[in-house]
Amino acid sequence: MFAYRSGAIGREELEAITARMIPRGPDAGGTWVSPDGRVGLGSRRLAIIDLSDEGTQPMWDVAGELVIVFNGEIYNYAELRASLERGGARFHSHSDTEVLLALYRRDGARMTDLLRGMFAFAIWDTRTRRMFVARDPYGIKPLYLADDGATIRIASEVKALLAGGKVPAAVDPAAAAGFFLMGSVPEPFTIRRDVRAIEPGTSFFIDDGRGIVDERRFFSIAEIFRDAKEDLLVDAAVFVRERVEESVAHHLVSDVPVGVFLSAGIDSSAIAQLAARRTPLHTFTLSFAEFSEAPLAERFARELGTTQTTRTVARDEFLADLPRFFERMDQPTIDGVNTWFISKAVHEAGIKVALSGVGGDELLGGYPSFTNIPRMVRFPRLARAAGALRRHPKARLIAEYGRTYAGAYLLQRGLFLPGELPSILGEEVAREGLERLQPLSIIERTLAPDPETPFGRVAAMEASLYMRNQLLRDADWASMAHSVEVRTPLVDAYLLRQLAHMLPQQRDKSALAANLPGYLRDRPKTGFFVPMKEWLDLPEDGTSTRMRSWARRVWESLSRA
Repeated sequence: MFAYRSGAIGREELEAITARMIPRGPDAGGTWVSPDGRVGLGSRRLAIIDLSDEGTQPMWDVAGELVIVFNGEIYNYAELRASLERGGARFHSHSDTEVLLALYRRDGARMTDLLRGMFAFAIWDTRTRRMFVARDPYGIKPLYLADDGATIRIASEVKALLAGGKVPAAVDPAAAAGFFLMGSVPEPFTIRRDVRAIEPGTSFFIDDGRGIVDERRFFSIAEIFRDAKEDLLVDAAVFVRERVEESVAHHLVSDVPVGVFLSAGIDSSAIAQLAARRTPLHTFTLSFAEFSEAPLAERFARELGTTQTTRTVARDEFLADLPRFFERMDQPTIDGVNTWFISKAVHEAGIKVALSGVGGDELLGGYPSFTNIPRMVRFPRLARAAGALRRHPKARLIAEYGRTYAGAYLLQRGLFLPGELPSILGEEVAREGLERLQPLSIIERTLAPDPETPFGRVAAMEASLYMRNQLLRDADWASMAHSVEVRTPLVDAYLLRQLAHMLPQQRDKSALAANLPGYLRDRPKTGFFVPMKEWLDLPEDGTSTRMRSWARRVWESLSRA
């Protein structure tokens, strides 16, 4: 928290905000308030790198001039530390957190250009009386801000900000509209009107007396694709495999054992295979009585020589967990059930860190959207005719929306259509929500600057919208509810920079699948099925209808103050 115009930080509020996040960091915690009462920092720690007390936050640098709170991991911290030590930097710990302090002292805001990892952090500089705030390129780690004109409050959870008692709980109609359109609340909106998400790949300072200044965008997915230069001299498949293997190696950096979420899919299987070459591994598979890919995953785990845990979840356990599931869900989402239970299994096994295959479809073009959206934009009449033949409810809107990438994406990913919102939210809330949200503008912003290729455009939209607002956000809250850190080797800014020039040509997962056994490599893509219909007696007429019913249940639970 930072009181930048008037008033002082209340220690009780700071401690209440921090206490809400104990599951995110059960190992240690602390708070600090400046002598003048205008700056306060609080942290909870999940000890993964440098398990000693020296790694506890808030952390000061050796000179006692900089203090930080940090959520995430910096995977190249050892290389950065070596560089800093050659320049004369001194350290009192072996943590990646202290490397951030030394890097800020040396490079200031430009430090973010050197970081490989997932991060959300704030550094208070007593010399300049400014706070530096940054969030990682993809938004793997959440960061939210509330500014009431007198005090700026920042936290890793919307519910944590509300727990302090000073941030209003009024629901944002834009969040309501966005959730029912897309199945999650699109950033920068949050479910609470007075809280916004800090944009990924950005940094800024909070100045004593002036508030937020010197905002800087240091990463853009669309820009990476725009600037990518095609290289036909490289064997694309080999290059992709080598770069992914390098990313997996970085994501294994840890002072505690690391696990892997293992389904029978290409992405998680490839990650498990690459990780098992480097370290003893514990793999985890989720199974349901109604649906299970466990036999294939267990067979592969035996071949890799990992310690395998298969966790079977039944309806009774789901219903028993449902109240806590909603209590820990930070923002409404139609997803997260699978991550909740697999993270629960990881926690039960005493593991703190797990790698996930999230991001493979966005990186390598694994979704139907990579074909459907460019086709809809180029041939809207054919797309409309195909939709009409299938009696698809969205077919009649293709002429209106399908001529642009943003409009086609809304049709491709939409849960409900804009015209359906008044019947769900009421006329007034739906109207205000759509006016505030401007859904097409939200999507169009992910395409600035223009990535220039159909693949780049769809990749930018999928990574900036579906992946960020749903998959990554759900991976964070649902895992941290069980004190488990999820790492995503396929969601890596370094990896994207290395591969962007060849992804439009290498637009499948053959590179990842090449070394997998045939029973995994050659099976059709199925997606991950959670038996919500059977568990909650939801309507049976199609997956879309089931998810619409579940969405209403989620919104009812999360929109209460």
